[in-house]
Amino acid sequence: MWIYNTQSRKKEELKPLKDGKVGIYACGPTVYNYIHIGNARPMIMFDVLRRYLEWRGYEVAFVQNFTDIDDKMINRAKEEGITVKELGERFIEEYFKDAEALGVRKATVHPKATSHIQQIIDLVSRLMERGLAYQSADGVYFDTQAFRGYGKLSGQNLEDLESGARIQVDENKRHPMDFAVWKARKEGEPYWDSPFGQGRPGWHIECSAMSMQYLGETIDIHCGGQDLIFPHHENEVAQSEGATGKPFAKYWMHNGFININNEKMSKSAGNFFTVREIGEQFDLEAVRYFMLAAHYRSPLNFSKELIEQSKSALERLYNAQANYEFLLSSGGAADREPNDAERAFLEAIPGIRERFIAAMDDDMNTAGALGAIFDLVKEGNIIAVSGASKQAVQAALDALGELTGVLGLLYHKKTASQDDVQELVQQRQEARKAKNWKEADRLRDLITSMGYILEDTPQGAKVRKA
Repeated sequence: MWIYNTQSRKKEELKPLKDGKVGIYACGPTVYNYIHIGNARPMIMFDVLRRYLEWRGYEVAFVQNFTDIDDKMINRAKEEGITVKELGERFIEEYFKDAEALGVRKATVHPKATSHIQQIIDLVSRLMERGLAYQSADGVYFDTQAFRGYGKLSGQNLEDLESGARIQVDENKRHPMDFAVWKARKEGEPYWDSPFGQGRPGWHIECSAMSMQYLGETIDIHCGGQDLIFPHHENEVAQSEGATGKPFAKYWMHNGFININNEKMSKSAGNFFTVREIGEQFDLEAVRYFMLAAHYRSPLNFSKELIEQSKSALERLYNAQANYEFLLSSGGAADREPNDAERAFLEAIPGIRERFIAAMDDDMNTAGALGAIFDLVKEGNIIAVSGASKQAVQAALDALGELTGVLGLLYHKKTASQDDVQELVQQRQEARKAKNWKEADRLRDLITSMGYILEDTPQGAKVRKA
């Protein structure tokens, strides 16, 4: 697999530190609110990265943190009259609800900053011992001038960063680009004891401490949104490599920005949407499909029209799946040897699978991978008709399930309500046999009102989600 490495600015072949194993660290949200649509993109895209590597046979350790101590959290907790811990616990729970609706699997571990205070303190101490951090009146700062490689991830040197930054003069800093790794205690804020005084971690230091804790001093892949390249990830590189003297991450992957109706998302512009709000209008699997239909590094424009298009495309996949399952369960597929057309389809499946792999191996080109899936559906639908061989139909169903599973699609399973619908379908069939057309029509209308489409076929009634 080849991935675009932000640090080298070119595609590089993935060569993990340990054969057969890949360690991935993904920056997670600050848990003071519901996640927004911008958060959803890295969640989905790097969930796919993990799924794909596992499908290719790698053992993946996937770490995604929660920032549960931060200025925003402190301010909101004060507004609500609750503790920061209570606020964090509430929105971590809400995060998992939204993640599940988006088809995002839980990480191998979800560390919280407040559960790793000792690791953070130890890391700050190492930086101070190495002369890379200094104590000031309001905490401990990383000395960017003391770290020779500062700016290498974002491709800028310290002078350029300083001249381009809009940073207020701070008499507590030696240099404008220096950043806090430990913040001194303020009245009314949570704090912990440390050798450098009571206080709490700075934002950047937590990810270095937690990635080292679970993945070692050098990790395979570090990923997140493009907005994190500077200063967050740049600062992670500096403090991690400064403390250990080793490379922090072999590969850096960053997803592109999301615009809303061709405008930058912002609360002031009134185009800021949480995933929960979008879920009130759309099944969030359509949002997942929408994300996958573009390359992860490309900017992406979000609009309701595009989600509707994604919903329609997703429905094509569900309809194909339902058709294959219906043929196999209803007796519509024949227990015979495949004919010439079916043998040609069976012989084409490995080629489609290879096209899927080629797309994903090319810097996780999910759009190309979806193209291969729709080629499969196109060919599969040609042979999946009444009387088709079970072998061919089963192969179409298996291949569709395998490839969509890698992308985390088609994750809605049959529910009790669908079982109820099947019971109504059976009752309608009995009414038709008894020529009770009024009852049959009533049952059809009832099934339609429940959000299902009923089709009468030579093999019997077929029902699918509207």
